[in-house]
Amino acid sequence: MNKQIKEKTRNIYLDNSATTRVEPEVKKEMDFYYEEVYGNPGSFHSLGLKAKKSLKDARNRIANILSAKPKEIIFTGGGTESINLAIKGLAEVQPKEKNHIITTTIEHHAVLDTCEYLEKKGFKVTYLNVDKQGILDPEDLKKAIKKETFLVSIMYANNEVGTIQDIKKISSICKEKNVKFHTDACQASLYLDINVNNLGIDMMSLNASKTRGPKGVGLLYVRSSSILKLEPLIHGGGQERGLRSGTENLQGIMGFAKALELAEKNKEKESKRLTILRNRLIKGIKENTPKTFLNGHPAKRLPNNVNISFLDIEGESILLYLDAKGIYASSGSACTSKTLDPSHVILALGVPYEIAHGSIRFTLGKETTEQDIDYVVKVLPPIVKHLREISPFKLDEKEIRKKMELVI
Repeated sequence: MNKQIKEKTRNIYLDNSATTRVEPEVKKEMDFYYEEVYGNPGSFHSLGLKAKKSLKDARNRIANILSAKPKEIIFTGGGTESINLAIKGLAEVQPKEKNHIITTTIEHHAVLDTCEYLEKKGFKVTYLNVDKQGILDPEDLKKAIKKETFLVSIMYANNEVGTIQDIKKISSICKEKNVKFHTDACQASLYLDINVNNLGIDMMSLNASKTRGPKGVGLLYVRSSSILKLEPLIHGGGQERGLRSGTENLQGIMGFAKALELAEKNKEKESKRLTILRNRLIKGIKENTPKTFLNGHPAKRLPNNVNISFLDIEGESILLYLDAKGIYASSGSACTSKTLDPSHVILALGVPYEIAHGSIRFTLGKETTEQDIDYVVKVLPPIVKHLREISPFKLDEKEIRKKMELVI
């Protein structure tokens, strides 16, 4: 009984794609600005000027990490706002003949819903399909670009299945076709190269809460040499070069700068460590739990992402049992957790509806240990076995594998 209680009080957080824990050093930096430099950066007194200087310092630090110019960094209230500003902001200033946007079927809803909104305004949107592992064929992009196209928006790394796109290749195609390229890089900042010159992008969205920083702050990088003109979403005091009015979230911005610096410092080492743990989890699930499918590319994926479909059961049921054992995972994006519909990303990979319903996303983080992974591998199979025994659904694994043409 004591062992049972101990297991239930464990705290294994495997939902880092939804949000990350704030680094202690980040919190410490933010506390200083809450307690000592709390003035409005727009105020013309000593405390306000200190805040203004700190804001400039944060912008310079982040620009240095991205290999960007300070004036190319626009602070926002998060990744979603950043994405909206990039897509809507550019759409609003287009001449009539430029009314075509290209994206993919596996984007975050911040992109998809924004594109849907613009379609109601008369814009045309092409939603490119990806292959069974979530990879976009660059040739499909080339064929989709036409004279009316003004923007391509394709995510760097997928938030649900972890698949990484060839952003350099995509950006080179856009440059060749004289089309602006935006990427949602919110999931990439902890593990992938975010040097804007290496990537060749025009705009990039980042989110502090995915980078072990605070919630409620993000940024949009806008390349100045592209001579981009964006229509702001929020009007008012003219902050952020007039593109994002409202008193700057100085504490959040300072925390974001610190979080990005720490991420850059630890990126290579942490990516290698998590890749080992990720592969250990995949191997453990495959060996101990039959009738499972790995979603996303087996190699071209984020080092912390494991997305598995379990036949014959629903993902939400697995999550409840895992939660009771102190394991916190998800069935997809936290932004769509209020709906019981299967993930649009999993469906876009060609996974049948009945299998997509049984998908679980485990996303590892800095706190994840080998012992945590082994505990999940120990606890998960009995849960799946029990749920299958009481489930009315019985799918033929051979038929499913034949249908999906997947072998993992």
